[in-house]
Amino acid sequence: MKNYNKFVSYLYILPAFLLVFLLLLIPMFQNIYYSFFQWDGISQPIFNGLSNYIQLFKDANFLTSFLNTILWVVFTLIFPVFGGLLVAVFLRGIKFGNFFKSIFYIPITISFVATGIIWNYMYSRQIGVFNTILGLFGIDKISWLVNVPLNTFSLLLTWTWQQLGVNMVLFLMGLTSIPVEQTEAATIEGANRWQLFIHVTFPMLRPITTVVIAMATANSFKVFDLIYVMTRGGPYRSSETLAVTMFRETFTMSNMGYGASISVVLSIIVVAISAVYLRSMLKKDLLYY
Repeated sequence: MKNYNKFVSYLYILPAFLLVFLLLLIPMFQNIYYSFFQWDGISQPIFNGLSNYIQLFKDANFLTSFLNTILWVVFTLIFPVFGGLLVAVFLRGIKFGNFFKSIFYIPITISFVATGIIWNYMYSRQIGVFNTILGLFGIDKISWLVNVPLNTFSLLLTWTWQQLGVNMVLFLMGLTSIPVEQTEAATIEGANRWQLFIHVTFPMLRPITTVVIAMATANSFKVFDLIYVMTRGGPYRSSETLAVTMFRETFTMSNMGYGASISVVLSIIVVAISAVYLRSMLKKDLLYY
């Protein structure tokens, strides 16, 4: 009977395992395999060893997209994540709080493609909202998505607008889980709002902060839709990230093997950073408790 129950348990997880195996594991190993080949996706692959990986570090476009990706990660941690925390703390318990929460959350319900189209219009040199406002003050029009590095920072502003709401919601969930007794005790001891936040609220948010930062980091590494819709990585590939470079090399230039090597490097970076961060945070949690 025990073996039968064990067998049935495996049957329950079998569909999920098959989906992961067929749609994730097999393509992943195929991608790693083709990263060692020169291949255009049609003709016979030609084995070239580590040539694709060596070429990466000689490719100026790859180095530019790598630096842009690091910039996206740093910017994401400062503005969408930290900004989401500040908004969550500020909106907690205020009058008409639900209304303002909805305002901040609405952007995340819009697809990346639609967001890119909306902000392309806002950045338009002729009829864009930003240049119209600048014109009211007699300031010359700016080509937001053409000038380097202004184009990258314009994209990051759009990314912040869309991602701030989801981080706010996650932090609000964490704030509701903080015991009221702790904050009341600190208030009775004479702690002001800043001390309350630094010494009580923020430490108690450690578990949800770990999740938010891990998710935000992974998402910023793989951002693609927004950049491709708004600038296509231009001008002159100056606003590309690793995900955009991988797509261009693979599907536009038909360098399947080279594109596969970029995706492998990107995956290794994401997994390594996430693993190191989660491990360090889990250690701190164990010491904290």
